[in-house]
Amino acid sequence: MARLGIFIGSVYGGAEDLAEALAESATSIDTQVYFDPTLDDFLNYKDDNVLIISSTTGQGEIPENLLPLYVALQDQFPLLPQQQFGVIALGDSSYGEDRFCGAGRQFDALLVELGAKPVQDRLDIDAGVHFEPLDVAQGWFNTFIAQI
Repeated sequence: MARLGIFIGSVYGGAEDLAEALAESATSIDTQVYFDPTLDDFLNYKDDNVLIISSTTGQGEIPENLLPLYVALQDQFPLLPQQQFGVIALGDSSYGEDRFCGAGRQFDALLVELGAKPVQDRLDIDAGVHFEPLDVAQGWFNTFIAQI
């Protein structure tokens, strides 16, 4: 059975709620959700599938609970040619295009640099347009699961 690690960056719980709902809907795959992930947690999926679900803070930054993983991946730069990934980025476009979904954009770019393979394009969800991110994310996630 395929495995999926879902790694969450959340400040107020929206990304965490979305991750839990999506994980519950993934009945055909072994899914584990990580709120305070370590590099070891992430590297346990180097030959499997990962999904980053992150809100964006401040000036387009990665939330504090996910930032240590991002920094560790940057610093240690483990090559991940067997890993497949997806990114769901939560943001608010009213803060400006350069900040919108910044955390997700940063993770997306880093994983590509590490050699991981995107399963499909990143999903950016604008809180100013979509008040319930699950309504937008569920269809994207269903396609993601079908492709892995």
